[in-house]
Amino acid sequence: MSADLPLAPGSSIGILGGGQLGRMLALAAARLGFDVVVLEREADSPAGRVASRLIVGGYTDEAALAELAGCTSLVTFEFENVPAASVAWLTAHGVEVAPGEQALAAAQDRVTEKIFLNAHGAPTVAFAAAATAEEAVQAVARIGAPALMKTRREGYDGKGQRWVEHAADAAAAFAALGGVPVIVEAACDFVRELSIIAARGRDGATAVYPLAENHHDHGILRRSLAPARADQALNDQAERIAARVLAGLDYVGVIGIELFEMADGRLLVNEIAPRVHNTGHWTQDGCQVDQFEQHIRAVAGWPLGPTAAIAQVEMLNLLGDEVDAWRKFAAEPETRLHLYGKRGAKPGRKMGHINRVKPLG
Repeated sequence: MSADLPLAPGSSIGILGGGQLGRMLALAAARLGFDVVVLEREADSPAGRVASRLIVGGYTDEAALAELAGCTSLVTFEFENVPAASVAWLTAHGVEVAPGEQALAAAQDRVTEKIFLNAHGAPTVAFAAAATAEEAVQAVARIGAPALMKTRREGYDGKGQRWVEHAADAAAAFAALGGVPVIVEAACDFVRELSIIAARGRDGATAVYPLAENHHDHGILRRSLAPARADQALNDQAERIAARVLAGLDYVGVIGIELFEMADGRLLVNEIAPRVHNTGHWTQDGCQVDQFEQHIRAVAGWPLGPTAAIAQVEMLNLLGDEVDAWRKFAAEPETRLHLYGKRGAKPGRKMGHINRVKPLG
């Protein structure tokens, strides 16, 4: 069924994906009076257990997609690797999907993403594409070693990438990544990693959250501090980048943009994520309207909410058995605990996060 926008409370919103981001989106949507239908491959998923309805099926299963199309006016997704064919199928059958296919296409291929960013005034490190081992060697020689080799598609939290210390090692790195097409990126001597969470509504209005400073360990986000210490010039630069990305994609929804701050004050874009983002979890306790509610507002055609910080927040991801300390965290008066309802605490698996909240200033 087609969406009648703005979407009225009591309407149904579909979410492709049943993980923690889907769970937090579903909870935010429920708060605004929407019913949520989750399409997920697993019968027992974090988002599926809080949704009003769960459809168990593959993302390209046409019977499952038809069921989703029959009971929702609008569909969004929790992760950028949802098959583009699924979005195309839903769109062809009259279902509004936001963000749209253009944003997915840009984010699902790292070369396409880098080309888009540079064409829209959002600079990145130097890069080169390679589809064979020989091309990989040539790419590293051209970019210069050390260089970071990543698969063009998929890969997250440090997966699907390898550092190449010498051009002669490029062929082995290419093989280790599965012999699939890759991107070779120049090493980046950055001062710190930042991110900006931004939203764009159906009327073109935008809302931007304060910068967050992020710290990673083995490619996995461990800690975010927000609002980040930053002067007005740096904030303005980040907001300009966000505005260019949102406009260039004709975007609807919340987007996460990861940034490198260079010693000379320039910002380079590392990557974009067309969805709510781990580095925006601090907004749940640090802003009047968090990123999850903001995303639902945007895709539903509602006015965007305020993004100003109301607190200083340190967000910490809880990985694996770190979640077992929930009693300790729950007893800390400054700590807000967000658990994802995942059944198995595997090493490195994101089981939840905490936000430690302090007054601004």
